[in-house]
Amino acid sequence: MSADLTAFGDWLAVPSVLCLWTAVLLRAPGALRSPQQRGLWLAVATAAAAMTLNLPAVVAYAMSRDAAYAHTIGLVRNLIGVLSAGAVLYFVAAATGRRRLQLAAWTATVGWLAALVALDLAAPRHGTHTMPPVGDPVPSFAYWLVLISAHVTANTICVALCWRYSRRTGSRGLAAGLRLFGLGTALAGLFWLAYLLKALSGSTWAMPALPLLMNVHGLLRAAAILVPTLFTFRRTAADVATAWRLWPLWRDLVQAVPHVALNKPRAGRLLELLWPPVPRNLLVYRKVIETRDAILILGEYVAPGALETARGRVAGHGVPEQRRTAAALACVLREARRAKLAGLPGQTGESAGLELPAAIQTSQEGADLADEARFLVDVARAYTARSEPLDHREVESS
Repeated sequence: MSADLTAFGDWLAVPSVLCLWTAVLLRAPGALRSPQQRGLWLAVATAAAAMTLNLPAVVAYAMSRDAAYAHTIGLVRNLIGVLSAGAVLYFVAAATGRRRLQLAAWTATVGWLAALVALDLAAPRHGTHTMPPVGDPVPSFAYWLVLISAHVTANTICVALCWRYSRRTGSRGLAAGLRLFGLGTALAGLFWLAYLLKALSGSTWAMPALPLLMNVHGLLRAAAILVPTLFTFRRTAADVATAWRLWPLWRDLVQAVPHVALNKPRAGRLLELLWPPVPRNLLVYRKVIETRDAILILGEYVAPGALETARGRVAGHGVPEQRRTAAALACVLREARRAKLAGLPGQTGESAGLELPAAIQTSQEGADLADEARFLVDVARAYTARSEPLDHREVESS
């Protein structure tokens, strides 16, 4: 059982490191520009570097070379690991806005690094740094005690503050990122606590689980820094879906009232999404604004009472109450567009027959672009569905 656990943990090493480097590269542009995210990114990047040097294949290769080479790889791996611990403390300090903690983080990191180098130089000639199942730690007990204390201290503080601030923040993305990072850090803390038990008491019962703990920690930290990317992707996917659904209504209205459009429509909606005429993050905004402006203008071609008549008709067709206004608006817009394209005269001022529904009145208190977009998506759905044209005699008789 122990051998299987260790084998699975070792197998997970390469996927974990690949995920870490993927996350580091994807987040680098945004994280390096943001002081709040820079510490988190540095912590994950240095952890990825240390875990890369700890891959079973890398360790085996280093051991197959001479002792000096194996020693260099082991020392560099541990120094990068301590730098990662310091970056974790810096991330926590930056997230909490505590400048004293930031200064303490870097001071402690420099102290730990200097102590490791000094203890390594003071030790007898040795190869790779290791804590064997039997025998004394290499290069020394003091060296490993400093290394373990750096990780345990940084991880304990990080887990406590990640948990506290994840419960206080109102941002779901930040809370998710803090919890994932805190959970991954907790696993790393257990990894180093097992080494502490081994150093102090010679206990080895937890050692088979260490590769699994370290590599799951890597996956969780990769997920933590990818949370903003995932939220951005979700927003982009939602915007693309909204723009796709709005396009038939927007295209028809813009054809009737072309001057409301900032850009000429593309040949098809797929091309519109793949090659948007405006920045992608403004695509839905422009569609909503231009659709609303076109509705205002086409309102001059709607007979008085037409919207209420249309509401009665769609109610008779079993349209749910929450979508009746949207379906009725779609009905009168279809007729208004035909009248506009046919060159019929419109009405102006108080004689215009269409008052905008509350959902798309910009003066409405608390009006929201997302609410407008949802309402217009309902209008577009009804507009593209087959329905009978509105009989003007019904309007006149109402």
